[in-house]
Amino acid sequence: MKKPLLAMLLCIFVIASCRPLVQTNGQLKKVGLLVPETINDQVWGTKGYKGLLKIQSQFKVDVFYKEGMDNEAVVKQAVAEFDRKGVNLIFGHGSEYAEYFNRLASQYPHIHFVCFNGEAKEKNVTSLNFAANAMGFFGGMVAGKMTKTDKVGVIAAFEWQPEVNGFFEGALYQNENVDVEVRFVEHWDDVHRALELLDELIADGVDVVYPAGDGYNVPVVEKLKQHGLYAIGYVTDQSDLGKLTVLTSTVQHVDRLYELVAKKFNDGKLKSGNLYFDFQDGVISMGKFSPLVDKQFRRELANEIERYQKTGKLPNE
Repeated sequence: MKKPLLAMLLCIFVIASCRPLVQTNGQLKKVGLLVPETINDQVWGTKGYKGLLKIQSQFKVDVFYKEGMDNEAVVKQAVAEFDRKGVNLIFGHGSEYAEYFNRLASQYPHIHFVCFNGEAKEKNVTSLNFAANAMGFFGGMVAGKMTKTDKVGVIAAFEWQPEVNGFFEGALYQNENVDVEVRFVEHWDDVHRALELLDELIADGVDVVYPAGDGYNVPVVEKLKQHGLYAIGYVTDQSDLGKLTVLTSTVQHVDRLYELVAKKFNDGKLKSGNLYFDFQDGVISMGKFSPLVDKQFRRELANEIERYQKTGKLPNE
C-alpha cells in the first residue's frame, strides 16, 4: 500500500521539477508532515496526507512526509532532515508531537511547528484543536432520535475527548428517556479492546454506538452492521460502510484545516499557542444521512446547526 502513495508523492515532485514552482509571496516555503503510523489508514493519517497535498497544490510549494514517527528520536532526525531541505512549516499529525516540538522549537526558530490536541508552549509552536463538543452533541441528537431500545453508547479513546460529553448531552436533549453508556479504550488504535467493549454494549441492549476513535471505528461499524444495529460515524463520512447502518457521521475536515493553517502562516497570521476550530470555520460538519433518518428531523437538525454557527449556542442553551 505504501509504494503507490510514495510513487504518487514522487510524481508530484517530478511535475514540480519539470515546471518551476510558482513560489508564494508570503512566508511559506516548504512543508513537512510527520505521522505516527501510516498515511494509508483511510481515516486520520490519510486526512493529514490529503491536507498536505492540498497545500502543495494551492501554494505551489514542495511537500515532504515521514511515516512511523512514533518516538522522539526519529522525530528529531526527521526535523533535522526537513530543516536541511528548507522546510519552514512542519505538521505533527497527533497530540504526541506537542511534547517533542516544545523541546525542539528553540533549536529551530525559523521553523513553525504545528501539532494536534496538545499544549503548545513555545512561540513557534501551535496546537490545533477541534472544538468537538458541538459535533458530539448533534451526533447524540441523531442517536437519541433513532434508538429503539432507548440505550445508546459511546466507545471513546480517552476521557478528555469533548465529543463524548457533547454526545451525552445531545442524546438526552433529544430523548429524555435515553440511557447513554460510555466506555473508554484508552488508546486510539486498540481494535481488540474496542470490540470487547462493543460486545458489552450490545449485551446491555445498546442499539446505536458512537465509536469515537479513528483507529478502531471501522471494525466497530462493521460489527454493528452484522448485528443489524446503528452507528454514528467518526472523523470521516462513513456512510459508505453501510447506509442502513451509519445514521450520519461527525466529520472533521483535517485537510481543510491544513489549508487554513498554511494560509495563515503564509500571511504571517498564524498564532502560537492553542487554537480551536469548529463548525463556524468550515472544518467540522455532519456527514451524509441514512435514508432511515426522516427528512423532517434532518431539516430540524440543519436549522439547529445553522443557529449554532451564527450564535455559538447549542439547542440546550
